[in-house]
This record gives sequence, C-alpha cells and structure tokens, in this order.
Amino acid sequence: MKTERAYKYRFYPTPEQEILLARTFGCVRFVWNAVLRHRTDAFYERKEKIGYNDTSAFLTQLKKQPDTAFLAEVSSVPLQQCLRHQQSAFKHFFA
Repeated sequence: MKTERAYKYRFYPTPEQEILLARTFGCVRFVWNAVLRHRTDAFYERKEKIGYNDTSAFLTQLKKQPDTAFLAEVSSVPLQQCLRHQQSAFKHFFA
C-alpha cells in the first residue's frame, strides 16, 4: 500500500532575495510575451510553426541585444523552463 505525504514550506526571503526573485519573475514574463509574439508573427505571416530549438535561439538573440541585455543578468534556468512550458502549451493546442 502506497502512502502519499504532503509537506508545506514557508519561504522568508531576505530583501536581496526578494529583489532577485522579482527581477527573475519579470524577466520570465518578458521572455514569455516576447517569444509568444515571435511565434504568433511567424505563424500568421509565414504559416510557420516555431519549435523549442528556434525559441531558444531567439532567446539567445534577445540576450545579446542592447535593450534586452538585462535578461543575461538573471539565471537562464527559469528562462529556459519558460520556453519549455510554452512549447508544451503550443504542442497541446495544435494536437
């Protein structure tokens, strides 16, 4: 017999951690919207479906542009995970 357990944890970030978390969440939101616009434009203009590898390359280009260089200041792990979540959403939508 399998027993499942649940644990609740409370997180009390320091002021520095709060700033870093807010910046990270803001960057994830920005990347989600930018990549969504990129995918939508590609679909409506060229009838092209953009995959994960293309969005990852687009994210790399975004990080290199001067006006979006702030994306390189946060961890890339949440940004890449954002792309994976969006890929999954598009995969389920078109299925």
